[in-house]
Amino acid sequence: MLDHVFTDAIGALRDALEGAMLERQALEERFQADVLLGDVTWETSYGLPGEGSPPRVQADLTLDWPTWAQTAYRTWYLDEEFTEGPKIEIEVVFRVQRLTDLPDPAVIVSALAAEAPSIGGDALTRFGPTLETVYGERLDVESHAVEISYQGFYELDEATLEDGSVLDRHFAAIGGWVTSTLVRLGDLPLAFQPADGTSA
Repeated sequence: MLDHVFTDAIGALRDALEGAMLERQALEERFQADVLLGDVTWETSYGLPGEGSPPRVQADLTLDWPTWAQTAYRTWYLDEEFTEGPKIEIEVVFRVQRLTDLPDPAVIVSALAAEAPSIGGDALTRFGPTLETVYGERLDVESHAVEISYQGFYELDEATLEDGSVLDRHFAAIGGWVTSTLVRLGDLPLAFQPADGTSA
């Protein structure tokens, strides 16, 4: 693994999710660099154990390291001068899928907290739901899904830049929060299709 504060954050978040007994979705992890703008993005997906593929409920997590954050980090790293704390952009999307009927969005929202736990002093903010309908080749409805996202920033102070182990403490709360949210969503009185896509 690269010796960089962003990869330290990725490791801390992964440890928090796997420590909470969540199951990483196969082939759903990506580490990407925007060759034009310079932003670096890490994406992954986790679900509850034994849910099948795709799981009924899953969390899609994204960490983004924008170019300006890299500039601030490089200035501190090379010049040892802390002028501006770099920020990692964070998004957590909870997805309820394989639904046989399009649910009332209020039912989904009722299972979610208005804010995520504090991550280094800043909480992620919840946004409104997105509803999705999947159609077959003959325009027959195959399934529905609902997504609700939480977005925010994690600002790195000088102490965190000097000691990456601080990230483990700051990201620790995410694992339990994601797990409990997925359990609440999975317990909602909704009709789900089996994992193989056959009718229930």
